[in-house]
Amino acid sequence: MIQKRRLKIQEVQHKVKLSEEDADREKAEGVQVFTDLKESVEIKLNELITTIEEKQRSTKKQAEDTIREMEQEISDLMKRITEVEKLSLSEDHLHLLQSVQSLNIHHQPPTKDWSQVSVPPASYEGTVVRAVSQLEETISKKIKTLVEVEVKRVQKFAVDVTLDPETAHHDIILSDDGKNVRCAKVQQPGLPDNPQRFSLGPCVLGTQSFSSEKLYYEVQVKGKSEWLLGVAKESVNRKGTITLCPLNGYWTIYLSNGNEYNAAADPSVVLSLKSRPQKVGVFVDYEEGLVSFYDVEAAVLIYSFTGCSFEEKLLPFFYPGFYHDGRNSAPLIITPVGVK
Repeated sequence: MIQKRRLKIQEVQHKVKLSEEDADREKAEGVQVFTDLKESVEIKLNELITTIEEKQRSTKKQAEDTIREMEQEISDLMKRITEVEKLSLSEDHLHLLQSVQSLNIHHQPPTKDWSQVSVPPASYEGTVVRAVSQLEETISKKIKTLVEVEVKRVQKFAVDVTLDPETAHHDIILSDDGKNVRCAKVQQPGLPDNPQRFSLGPCVLGTQSFSSEKLYYEVQVKGKSEWLLGVAKESVNRKGTITLCPLNGYWTIYLSNGNEYNAAADPSVVLSLKSRPQKVGVFVDYEEGLVSFYDVEAAVLIYSFTGCSFEEKLLPFFYPGFYHDGRNSAPLIITPVGVK
């Protein structure tokens, strides 16, 4: 009995040590990431200020050049007026005539029609928006890199998942190897209505249950207009109408109507995705209370349920959707992790 307790103490101490190491690593990575982001923001801010100042300098130079040219014309005209006034005082008419002819021929100051000349103020419209858009693009690239690393990390916790025919609704068909599921055109006859089987919607659970540590699996959703994926508590209601939400023991995301993505939270959360996921990765950290969904090929975090309280075994949950006259006939396929 004493030995068991000593072993348990060692186990707890080991977990604390691992937790501290994970915390130190995450803090170091976090500091590096936010330092990089701060530098990116500062670079874009400096570029924005430089762009605005260069535009202002250009406008100011154009205005100064215009003013300088007009002042030169004024000076030339004033000089001409002075010369004419001096000549008007001369009593030598021959000299006056020669001087006037000389002024007209050789010293006519060039003048310009300034009525149509203007110096428009510099336009800064969209300057800040463009700068922020460029910053967003830079940050998006950094996020993509981070998620790629994150996906590779969680893929290390890959588990083997197969579908449990005892839970399969009579509207769906499972492959012989238990790796893919699709909705049938018609109900499958002869299936016993056992307690484990879903009775109302085309749902099926995984065979393997999980109650600790971390797990990850990937599902191909290519070619489908409707699907739902996630995990469910082992004790979830299988009969009658089911409301999919964490309160009822379901942590899922889904596609409906061909292009509407949602997280089945309470209330439902609309997901704005830039591309259609072809393969979805599902990651669960049981002890952390975390369920995350990834677009594997795009390296995008789709959604995360955090602060979850599981308290019992979890099972992978699949809903291939209805047949819809063949528009949703493609299967959900559990694929080997890391295989493109």
